[in-house]
Formats: sequence, C-alpha cells, structure tokens
Amino acid sequence: MSSQCCPVGFQVRVGPQYPLIVVEENIAINKTAWQLRQFHQGNDLFNASNAVDGLKSNLSAWGGQCVASANNQQTATWRVDLQNILSIRHIIVYYRTDNAAWGPTNDYSGRFVGFSLYASNTTDRREGHLCVPDTNYTRDTIPAVVNVTCPVHGRYVIYYNERLQGVTYPDGYSTHAFNELCEVEVYGCPVPGYYGPDCSTPCSDTCRHCHIETGACQGCKPGYQGHQCESQCDGKKYGLGCIHDCGSCLDNKQCHKINGSCLQGCDAGFQGELCKTKCFPGKFGKNCEQNCSDNCENDPKTCNGTTGECTVGCRPGYDGLRCDRECADNQYGQDCNQTCEKCKEGKPCHHVSGSCNGECEPGYRGNKCDEVCEFGHFGASCKAECSVFCQTSRDCNHVTGYCTSGCKTAWRGNDCLEVDTQQQDTDSDRNCETRFYGVLSAFCVILVLNGVYALYRIMKWNKKRLDKDKKYRASDSTICTKDTVLQVRKDENVNSGYQELGELSTSSTYDTIR
Repeated sequence: MSSQCCPVGFQVRVGPQYPLIVVEENIAINKTAWQLRQFHQGNDLFNASNAVDGLKSNLSAWGGQCVASANNQQTATWRVDLQNILSIRHIIVYYRTDNAAWGPTNDYSGRFVGFSLYASNTTDRREGHLCVPDTNYTRDTIPAVVNVTCPVHGRYVIYYNERLQGVTYPDGYSTHAFNELCEVEVYGCPVPGYYGPDCSTPCSDTCRHCHIETGACQGCKPGYQGHQCESQCDGKKYGLGCIHDCGSCLDNKQCHKINGSCLQGCDAGFQGELCKTKCFPGKFGKNCEQNCSDNCENDPKTCNGTTGECTVGCRPGYDGLRCDRECADNQYGQDCNQTCEKCKEGKPCHHVSGSCNGECEPGYRGNKCDEVCEFGHFGASCKAECSVFCQTSRDCNHVTGYCTSGCKTAWRGNDCLEVDTQQQDTDSDRNCETRFYGVLSAFCVILVLNGVYALYRIMKWNKKRLDKDKKYRASDSTICTKDTVLQVRKDENVNSGYQELGELSTSSTYDTIR
C-alpha cells in the first residue's frame, strides 16, 4: 500500500487489491470528541478534540496536538461522534511517542498495549463491534501507528484501556491506564447508504447499511428482512430486522412495516399509535373510547378493557356483564338475589332498595311491605281495625280481618260484626227464667229470715217472763245463801245481755205484724 499527497482528511490507496484508485475520506476529522478524566482539566493542550484535528506532526504531550488523560487511573476512555451511522472501512491510531524512537525502550509503548477499539451505534462500547481486541499486541509488537481494517457501520469510534486492581497483566504493561492519542482517523463513506471505492454506489433500497466494498446488506431498513433485505415483514412484525411485534391493530391487521403504527386504529382494549398500551382504568372498547359502566361495583369504575365486563361485579340493583341492566323479575339488591315482598297489586319494588313506596298489599306494611299489620289491624295500609266482638277482642287475620278464634256470644260472621238473633231469643228466655228463680229464691230467703227472727223474738219474750218469775220468788224468801246470790247475778248478767240486744235492735215489719 502507498499513499499520495491529498487534502487534509483524504488519502489515496493503491495496490494490486485495489483495481481502481481509492480516494478515502477521513469521516472523523473535526467531529465532536470526548474523553474520561482529562489531564489538567480545562487546559486546551490536552483536549479530546486534539485527536481529530488532522494534526500529527508533533507526537508529544505538550505539543498541543495530542490528548492526555489524568494520571493514576484504572480506566481510560476516548470517543469520537461521527454524527450518523456510517460505513467504516478502516481506522488509524497515532499514539504518543514524545517524538522519540518507538519500541520496547519507549515508556509510552507500555501505556499503549492492552487497548481495545470499538465501532458502536451508541456510546456504550459493549453494544458495538470490537475492531481490536486488547490481547492483539505486546510491548514488543505494538506499533506507534496502528492501522485497523474494520468494515462495519457505526456512529461512535471508541478507544478503551484499563488496569484494574486484582487483575494480573502481561509483563511490560504500565501500572495505570492512559489515553494518549495524537490522532485518530476513521475512513469510510461520509453519507449513509453508499459503498464502493469512492462511496458512489448506492446500497439496495431495502438495505439500511451495506458492505462498504461489496455492497452486501449489513442490516435491513425497517420493515424488511432476508439476506438481501428482499422480503417485507410477515407474521405481524415490523422495524429493523422485523424483530418487533405489531400491537393489537383493529381487526388483527398488519401494522406499518417500518414504524409499527396501526393505521386504522386499535382493537378493543388497546390504545396509542402502536396499540400496545392497554386501556386506562374506566375505559374499554375500540381505541379505549368507551367508559366503563357507572354501575360497576368498584371505585374508580374499572372493567375489562376488551369486553367492558365489570371486573368485581355490579352495584346493588344491577346485573349483566357490564352492569347495564336494572334488576328484573321482581328482584332487587346485590346481585339481584333478593325478592320483592308484598307490593300493591304485584308491582315491582325499587331495584336497588326493595322499597314499595309505601304501597303494600292488604295486610302488610313497612317500606318494603315485609311486615304484617300490628295486632288489631288489617287490610289496606293496615288502617282497618279488627272487631271487638272477636272471641279474643280484636284478634283477627291481618289480611281479611276474619276473627281468628270465632265470635263472642250473640255475634256471628267472619268478622263477628253481625248480631246472632236466635241466640238473643234463647238468651232472653234464659234470662227470664233466671230472673224468676232469682226472685223466688230471694222470697224464700226472706221468709226463712223472718221466721228465724220471729222465733228469736218469741224466745226473747219467754226469757223475760221467766226472769220476772224468778225475781218474785226471791223476794219472798228470807234465807239468802251464797249460791243463791251468785245465781241471781248470773241471771242478771244474762238478762242484761238479752236486754242490750233488744235495745240495739230496731223495730221491723215483723214486730208490727206481731
């Protein structure tokens, strides 16, 4: 290989392997560069951009054309941003020599060995392609200028070196990691989608990138797949390499092969441009445009994003998968599992509370008409009162008003409100007979009492006469013994008792009769 004089940023390559003269462009020159932990931060003599300024005549650290990282570090990193994913052919690295002879005797060769070089589409080297492994050179074999062929695509070219604690490195390696690059040149095509010696041949329309020399596809455009990117995505795939799954497009249709968007909207239960986002709580249906029923039990109201079915059931008074129907068939309450009571004329009760609005069948009362009339009442609104002529007063059926245990004497009918005339006549006869015998009995009693009283008066009269006789006999006697005196006193006491009785008694009809 030989090179001829070219403007800065270009070089000419000739040789048997190049049937045409290859004019290459340095696609890294004056692009944005970055390094980890700069030596003398803020001093332009050591800026990361010095490695892409096109200057490499002075390879010393203090010459203003090289990059230098901080001392005593375990890792060193530098990168350049090509500002687009471009086709790369090869990379040239000029390392610091301090303008001294290069070789094992040059201390900087021990700092250069162990480095790695990557081409990556991101700033993470581990996601890129390894162009130079860290075991490629020793201190005896590493050149001051390394030319690496690396026909890949990438946006970032990354230099990396390390000296980690606990790791044993080959003899001749420096103790710490350094980043001392004087120039990094990246040669390739400055515009994406071209290849060939002068980067003038376009890649296939379906190729995202192609080999810079052969034109072979090295990555398909979004929506295409195959060795030559000849096939569009099938099986509801999209994107780079057709590796992404389409979302839930309307009617299960194919999404856009490049960006994955669903052009006609989403199937039920999904939303968003890609139809991969499930409906937010409270929404369901096509494009999540419908609201879950307010009658769903939970709050906020949630339902199945596809069907609208309430996930935890319905509020009391409603049923159906979407809780969009009021309870029917005379039912109410939670899950419509309660039956209405005795609403008037069989009308349905309120589907939530079971209320009959105070209109009940005869014999029932209460908001739900689930209570019978209180004792002594019956009929509509329990306003009618049971008959007092029931066998047990006011004990009647709460619906009909019929006396439960029959009627009292002289009353008849189901409600005991009709007079029993036959019973009245019988009772009248019985009453007359009863009165006759009552009078007769009273008369007999009076006669007996009068007889007893008459007998008493006769006995009393006889007693008085006897007492008089005794008194007369005593006055005639001249001998008065102790026994005689006592007997007289005794008789006096007895007589005085009769006398008192006689005095207390009033004259009666019988005294007059006598």
